[in-house]
Amino acid sequence: MQKNIPEVEELVKVISKLPGLGPKSARRIVLKLINNREELVRPLTNTLAQIYKNIIRCKICGNIKSSNSNCTWQTCEYSDKNYKQICVVENIADMWVIEGSGIYKGYYHILGGTLSSSDPEKTDNLLISSLIERVKKDSISEIILATSATIEGQTTAHYIQDSLKETKV
Repeated sequence: MQKNIPEVEELVKVISKLPGLGPKSARRIVLKLINNREELVRPLTNTLAQIYKNIIRCKICGNIKSSNSNCTWQTCEYSDKNYKQICVVENIADMWVIEGSGIYKGYYHILGGTLSSSDPEKTDNLLISSLIERVKKDSISEIILATSATIEGQTTAHYIQDSLKETKV
């Protein structure tokens, strides 16, 4: 494959940003897409456009959902389940792993990342305040902090613990 076609190089660059894909794998994917335009590119383009247009992050639980519907997982107030526990995770992939195990039966709360250990007060993008509201509103009796064992994950867990204590939840 020629390396000097700007559109091809840009697509390789974008695809290689996906987890587990480097430039070599991205080139193979781009070649497959180019050679199968009608079969792959058109449906992929349409699907990606729909995802970009319609998939948003729920402001209550942090899960992804369609912009014109309620959450579909047992994650937030829209659920017909009546659990008394919330498992707090950093991202959706973490929730999928726990959900896939089939062991945990309760609500999830996806923070959307972790706090920086260098600036633990910067909580702008994390859904910590909505977690506290859910705990109060739904009379949650158990909170499982399933953050990572990294410094950032532990900083986040401690911040959540302190926030819950401060609000006397």
